[in-house]
Amino acid sequence: MTTTGIVGYGAYLPYWRLDRTAIAGALGSGGGRGYRSVASYDEDTTSMAVEAARRAVRAAGEGYSPYAVWFSTTAPAYLDKTNATTIHSALGLPSYAGAYDAIGGVRSGVGAMKIAGTSTMLGVVSDIRTGLPGGADEANGGDAAVAMCFGKQDPIAVEIGGAAAVAEFTDRWRTPGDPASKQWEERFGEQAYLPLAEEAVAAALKGAELEPTDLDHVIVSGLHARAARGVPRACGLDPATVVDDLTGEVGNAGAAHWALVLADVLDRAASGETIAVIVLADGVDVRLWRTTDAIEAYRERRAVPTVREQIAATRTDLDYARFLTWRGFLHREPPRRPEPDRPASPPTMRTHDWKFGLVGTRDETGFVHLPPARVSMGTGEVDRMEPVRMADTPATIATFTIDRLAYSLSPPVVAAIVDFDGGGRFQCEMTDVDPDAVRIGDRVEMTFRRLYTVDGIHNYFWKARPAATGDEIGTGTED
Repeated sequence: MTTTGIVGYGAYLPYWRLDRTAIAGALGSGGGRGYRSVASYDEDTTSMAVEAARRAVRAAGEGYSPYAVWFSTTAPAYLDKTNATTIHSALGLPSYAGAYDAIGGVRSGVGAMKIAGTSTMLGVVSDIRTGLPGGADEANGGDAAVAMCFGKQDPIAVEIGGAAAVAEFTDRWRTPGDPASKQWEERFGEQAYLPLAEEAVAAALKGAELEPTDLDHVIVSGLHARAARGVPRACGLDPATVVDDLTGEVGNAGAAHWALVLADVLDRAASGETIAVIVLADGVDVRLWRTTDAIEAYRERRAVPTVREQIAATRTDLDYARFLTWRGFLHREPPRRPEPDRPASPPTMRTHDWKFGLVGTRDETGFVHLPPARVSMGTGEVDRMEPVRMADTPATIATFTIDRLAYSLSPPVVAAIVDFDGGGRFQCEMTDVDPDAVRIGDRVEMTFRRLYTVDGIHNYFWKARPAATGDEIGTGTED
């Protein structure tokens, strides 16, 4: 009998990181050492989830199509509306594939991934961690998303055991509408979590017929750092097997953090290794994984960046004032331009494939119409078009302009006209880019972003971001 396991995974770290010393430089206290990852002004947990999911599906291989998407976050873009449907649409999944949210607490991410792991399904965890300016949550948080594709076709890691220990206690909480969480005194959390960790770890090892010495990698994740540090000793685990939790370089990504560290371990793990994932969140969950012989071949063929490659490629010069503006704690004077109108639902539904999946049309002459059209440019034939998805097609900048007057939370706006490989020309905004470094001929890739929000409706669409440096150098125009 073939066992369901991880057949592909993808992690997404935003382009920006904040140097924690910038916090103390501005406020006179707080901060600390190292960096935290920061979602850009045009990102939210849904858009980051899309990016992680695209990578995971690509890594799973051609033909992978999940029966359902399970999405979890503590910072949903919508309440009273399913966020997973946006991920579903951006991936171009068939309508019969399900889409479900599991939102609210960090532990919900573990539950969503457990459900996804029972069949050919996609589990996605994404979080944006925010705290009040100068507080520990602000400095120690981090933003990230991770997606895992599950199936039975050559899994690279299979679950071999697990256990949970649940108790009701109030260590961390946030009521709806509050901008930041509150936390009880640290010693209380430590007293609450460590006995539960001992119980869950012992039960998981016993159920899998393992000893602590059989574990090759131990991941301990939780928002209560003091309790997490105490778990290895309390549970009799070898400190040498406890892996780097990435908090010094990324911060703690909440619901997504354990999966981010697991992705980092899978990036380098050999076949036959045993991985323990211990998550502290309103109790303790333990999952035991074992890598398979398929992981070496998977690593050779996948075409997605590793966690460490993304850490090395991020930009670290984000200033604290801009960070506060993006987080909504600093309300700055907007450009003196008309604010955008509220996105309307009827046209959004009519152009669903284009708006969320970036699906154009190709006529019988091979010409690609962007946006999609019904009438052929070459022959005038009507409704003889073939749909063509452009979201995963690389492109080249044909020309660009730098607009310092457009309405944006992060001016200036770089608008570009790009030519897709194989045909198709498209005008779009660029993101995650240094305006001074843009050149004609630069290579770009498409990324799913939030253009703006009006009246609580998020206007999602696609932007371009740098993928590689082009050979041709040119100049654009500037307003």
